[in-house]
Amino acid sequence: MRVLVLGATGRLGRMLQWGWRQETRFVPAWHGRRAGQSNDINTFDILSQPKALRDSVSECDVVLCLAGVTPASGADVALNQEIALAVRAASGSIPLLVASSAAVYGRADGLCREVDPAFPMAPYGIAKLEMEQALARAGGPVTCLRIGNVAGADQILGRLPTKDPFTLDRFADGRTPCRSYVGPATLARMLADLCVAAGAGRALPALLNVACPGGVEMGALLDAVPHRWSARTAPDTAIPKVVLDTDTLGRFTALDERAGHADRLVAEWRAFIDQWEQRR
Repeated sequence: MRVLVLGATGRLGRMLQWGWRQETRFVPAWHGRRAGQSNDINTFDILSQPKALRDSVSECDVVLCLAGVTPASGADVALNQEIALAVRAASGSIPLLVASSAAVYGRADGLCREVDPAFPMAPYGIAKLEMEQALARAGGPVTCLRIGNVAGADQILGRLPTKDPFTLDRFADGRTPCRSYVGPATLARMLADLCVAAGAGRALPALLNVACPGGVEMGALLDAVPHRWSARTAPDTAIPKVVLDTDTLGRFTALDERAGHADRLVAEWRAFIDQWEQRR
């Protein structure tokens, strides 16, 4: 089995390059818009080089699309839909897994389930939801992966190392923001399991939450590093808790509640940094 990973030079793609080093169930093919630290990167632009995209897709059994635009890039987040639709058109009947985001849930209350309506608040979440809806209209074997916070690609660990202390919102119950998280190694295993399932002909749902069970407070995450932080009274616009329901995910990959604990997340992040990122 061959799995094409589009956007492999981004942060999540680099995590997969690290996490799939010992993968034996399939052969990954890596794509990037620009060359990465690996010599195995096939370089082309998804939107302006459609033939290169079609040629790469035609050689694979499963496509995992991590390519897209984040707010930090400064580009128009609406490009996420354009990129995803271009990949969908090129994929035909080949199973396609596309990275979406837990940001589509916005100000959630309780567990966020894939079957519940999504009400994103920020432009990025709105753009990702519009991407999902456009892919649903396009049809075909497509699964949008609503990925939670990834340790090292988030707004906490992803900003380290820095000597500056962090300021976190603290709510009336004394808690700091709680989010669904997943570490680099666990994410790599989960995505590998999903690709294997799709390549074996198992029908994946159109929408799928991807995260460890439960949630972790951002204060606990910084304490596990450890890194200094201070608290401020949370404004009315702050979102106290976004926790993804992972029951459906558990049908396709083994879930470990301990993998979502702060110390485990920090350990996986450090392993990725030490073994891969510092080679850049």
